[in-house]
Amino acid sequence: MQDINEKNNHEKSNIADEPIEIDTVSIEEENAIEPEIVIEKEIVLEESVTEPIVIKTSPPKKIKIKKQIEAERLVEEAKEIVKQADEQTEACKLLLVSDLNAYEKAKDSLRSGGLDACIYLLDQLGYSEINANAHNNHENIIFESKSDIASMTLNNIASGKFTGVLYAILGGAVSFATLVYLATEKLGITLDISTLPSVSTVEKIAGWFSTSVGLENDMYIGAGILGLSTVAIMALIYAIRVVMKSNKNLLFANQQLEEAYGYQEAKGHCKWEMDKVDTHMQETLTTLKIYEVLLNEQKGKLERILYIEGAKVNNNEYHRKSLMEIDETKELIESISGFMKIPMSDEGKLSEASIAFLEQIKMKANKILTRLY
Repeated sequence: MQDINEKNNHEKSNIADEPIEIDTVSIEEENAIEPEIVIEKEIVLEESVTEPIVIKTSPPKKIKIKKQIEAERLVEEAKEIVKQADEQTEACKLLLVSDLNAYEKAKDSLRSGGLDACIYLLDQLGYSEINANAHNNHENIIFESKSDIASMTLNNIASGKFTGVLYAILGGAVSFATLVYLATEKLGITLDISTLPSVSTVEKIAGWFSTSVGLENDMYIGAGILGLSTVAIMALIYAIRVVMKSNKNLLFANQQLEEAYGYQEAKGHCKWEMDKVDTHMQETLTTLKIYEVLLNEQKGKLERILYIEGAKVNNNEYHRKSLMEIDETKELIESISGFMKIPMSDEGKLSEASIAFLEQIKMKANKILTRLY
């Protein structure tokens, strides 16, 4: 009885010492939750956990763009840059043509609206020198830079696939001939290239390729080895050609893109110059209209003086207020006539003298308007 108890106690102790194995795989499968993809993010489950559980995932792989595709994209980008630069320049040129036409019309309106009449009346009042100086104001304005930028032409790029095929065929033929020649040298056979080789010769040559790699002498295996070797060489030549061409194309495309940016910058400078001309033209048109209105008003005053006082032999014989009106009319005519004599274009660019003169005649008109209002 004592022995039985000791045996039971011994079995219980063995059972207590043995580790309990739990099928963790099935439990994990039941509780498995697909984690969100995060990078190096720590997820702390409980404050009591001393070490945080870190879920690590590898970063997304970078998408490698083929050099040929990138080169083609850069060429298209360069074309778009050049196209936009040309379109902006052409738009500015059209606007400039419109401004010049408006300027010619404004000058004609100024002459017919008061300038010519005032010059004629002053001549009748004894101021003939105004007539001689005012009419020499015809100018052909040309805004064409002497260093005009030639239009940029961009070249397309070839992938090199067609030439790669040609090189591969040529290289394959040379490789095939070289391998056959190597086999004949090893076999001690001399081929007559003027005639087709015999069947036995073909079998010997093809069989040599199978034995050269440790296989049994078999014509079909050897022919397969020869064919695969030739095709592998052709594929290698084709790949090298395409890769070299794509590398060259990428360099060329980057160069063209840099030139396109330079072209855009140069065209942008031209556009800036033409924008200055357009601004100057708009201010000129406004000023000419103001002078037209003022001279039209002075025309009535001169007509009144000529009708009431008549033409005097001595200019000092006119009434004091009449002399003031005559002097003011002379100043207006001299100012606007002097401005129209100044060349607006200087080597294809806006003349600085024209800019300065425009400010002067604007100040003159503003001075008169300030006095009137």
